[in-house]
Amino acid sequence: MKLDPSALRYLSDDDFRVLTAIEMGMRNHELVPIPLISAISGLRHGGYMKSLKEVHKNKLVHKETKRYVGYRLTSMGYDYLALRALVKRGVIEAVGRAIGVGKEADVFIVSASEALMDELPDLSDTPHLAMKIHRLGRTSFRAVKQKRDYLVHRKSASWIYFSRLAATKEYAFMCALHERGFAIPRPLGQSRHVVVMELCSGVPLTQVSELGDPVAIANKLLKFAVRLAQHGLVHCDLNEFNIMIDDDENITVIDFPQMVSTCHVDAEELFDRDINGILRFFVHRFGVVETDLTRPKLSAILAERGDEDQLDAMVAASGFKNIANEDQYGEQDLGGEVDGEDEEVFENIDMRSLQLSVPQEDFTDHEGAPAAGCIPNSSERVSGDDAGVEENLEVESRAGFDKPQPGMEINRALIESRVRRQRGNQSQRRQMARRNVVKDSEKRKIKVEMSSDFW
Repeated sequence: MKLDPSALRYLSDDDFRVLTAIEMGMRNHELVPIPLISAISGLRHGGYMKSLKEVHKNKLVHKETKRYVGYRLTSMGYDYLALRALVKRGVIEAVGRAIGVGKEADVFIVSASEALMDELPDLSDTPHLAMKIHRLGRTSFRAVKQKRDYLVHRKSASWIYFSRLAATKEYAFMCALHERGFAIPRPLGQSRHVVVMELCSGVPLTQVSELGDPVAIANKLLKFAVRLAQHGLVHCDLNEFNIMIDDDENITVIDFPQMVSTCHVDAEELFDRDINGILRFFVHRFGVVETDLTRPKLSAILAERGDEDQLDAMVAASGFKNIANEDQYGEQDLGGEVDGEDEEVFENIDMRSLQLSVPQEDFTDHEGAPAAGCIPNSSERVSGDDAGVEENLEVESRAGFDKPQPGMEINRALIESRVRRQRGNQSQRRQMARRNVVKDSEKRKIKVEMSSDFW
């Protein structure tokens, strides 16, 4: 789905609260029923129905009425939640044109906010950033469930949740690599399935036909792969399409969600594939003699590597297992603790018992500190989820909401009775429709018989 942010400015706080309620309900519902949306959003006097109509009109949610009336987020609805979060955090303030569309993600030019430019003065000369929106599940790349171990021990999940996991992994990789001086774009922020980073100058290496010193460039890329392996990581997609080069022949490597640990069972094969791809490209495109380049071996790199600064352990890369850090679902926690300065008080919602306990603090507007270069992603973390999106209610989705009453509880039996009543009403309507169809069929038969007898 194409990104159309034109309606973002016209949505109210209540509309975003309903979107967030649907997002939270999708943690254990494929379709979130209306009573649960009302309970989580906390909107009263029918306000949630007005917001539901508004977000449905803008195609931010999908409505189904098979067994009961339920809603689920669309890709655009998830885009709006992520964009609003980044705007409220002071990372971006405007969305521009698309500069790249791939099988896994779309890349857009965005404008940096004034707060971010004040925090990072070097962005004032080039106030444009790159925003990568992960869109796993496209027909061009539906084998992600077999090629990536995002699910760990789970059986299934929605494509929206896959996209969020990919963005979380990529942001964690980029933060760790940027802190250690790797030639990659500087990460500036992340929310849900969206990653904001510094805009790379130059063009992809695949568009370059001449180089001043192709042997030196090839050696730089080989050293990049070797240094990654020394830190315990393998890129897995290091090719001419993921390498940017500027006029001064400085290289920048992009695209990191598929990186794995050197402890991965296929690490050596993936490392050799990266090296062979680089060598093959430079030999065919620029006529480099392969003997002029040194072909590194992963086994030799690991034999010389020390135990310090293992990034695969730090970011829980694919193939690295830390049993003590796994949750009850077998998934490792990729996120940090919630920072009290950047997040308001969360509503603790147990989706199984439908108990909603709201702290007594006032829910006032709170503007989080603007994202600085390589900020740890403290606003979101991965937790157990079997059916859909996992997301805590963020500070930016609370601004302007009505203050919930302390100690408000949700009656599970009442909600279940409402859902049963909806299902019963729909069943009656379907029976009436079937009876009407039978009556119409009988009328047509009688009409045909009468006309045949007449003639």
